[in-house]
Amino acid sequence: MSFKIVEQCTARLNRSELAVPGSNTKFLEKAASSPADIVFLDLEDAVAPDDKEQARKNIIQALNDLDWGGRTMSLRINGLDTHYCYRDVVDVVEQAGDKLDLIMIPKAGTAADIYAIDMLLTQIETAKGFTHRIGLEMIIETALGMANIDEIAAASKRNESLHFGVADYAASTRARTTRIGGPHPDYVVLTDPDEEDGSRVSHWQDMWHYAIARMVVAARANGLRPIDGPFGDIKDNDGYIAQARRAAVLGCEGKWSIHPSQTELANQVFSPSEKDVAQAQRILDAMEKAQKEGAGAVTLDGKLIDIASIKQAEVLVKKAEQIAGR
Repeated sequence: MSFKIVEQCTARLNRSELAVPGSNTKFLEKAASSPADIVFLDLEDAVAPDDKEQARKNIIQALNDLDWGGRTMSLRINGLDTHYCYRDVVDVVEQAGDKLDLIMIPKAGTAADIYAIDMLLTQIETAKGFTHRIGLEMIIETALGMANIDEIAAASKRNESLHFGVADYAASTRARTTRIGGPHPDYVVLTDPDEEDGSRVSHWQDMWHYAIARMVVAARANGLRPIDGPFGDIKDNDGYIAQARRAAVLGCEGKWSIHPSQTELANQVFSPSEKDVAQAQRILDAMEKAQKEGAGAVTLDGKLIDIASIKQAEVLVKKAEQIAGR
């Protein structure tokens, strides 16, 4: 273990994160009873320019008046390159900041972007006498953001999570796709010709593998949660699940749902199975027994259990406890 200990961010259940446009009051009301772990109220891409001001008012009212059932609440503000950004922070946090857990920063490009929002929040919280500190979520969705991802992840003690914004990232890198998440038929590997008939087989690959893996490393190195972003085809449940599973294998803790139908899918994929939790508990029990007996090594089912196995087991059991508490 390095001499530097990675400080973990605030622990939150983050399997699913539901996007809700602030301009739609009906959607806001429905989201209050959603099974999503986190709901982010959106002032950015889902809201037309002429509706920004009213959307702020809608969100302030929704935060103050609706019963959100104790779920984590986030606000996606407009980008720092727009004139909407400062009013998003000032108006919503001043009038409903005590009901808000997180601010989501879109298109985070440099550490200075995080510093700017941190400064605003600190001043508002101090002026209003808030007793809790609002955390920060950063969307990595530009080439600039990916190039500076380590600095962004370490930019503030408020930081809690990194999210992969696949659509804007594709536009920023000029990727040859118009899809929002998922694979692409041109991103394949081709097998060598068959010796008998010369036939070849194409295997689809995940064109977002590097970006998500890079984000996971930056997040984990700074004690943050890595979260996969949107999947655009809301009718393709199988495609959503496949993308979510790939992200989970790489280390992501959760995924966005841009439609309510995707929320339960995310919860299922990012929840450990009963079998896995039971096995994890057996590992921890075996470790505890060995320690009591003064044994120098721990074995279970004929296999050696090392420190890494124990840490993995602890993560699974803790996640199960979080879900039970939810």
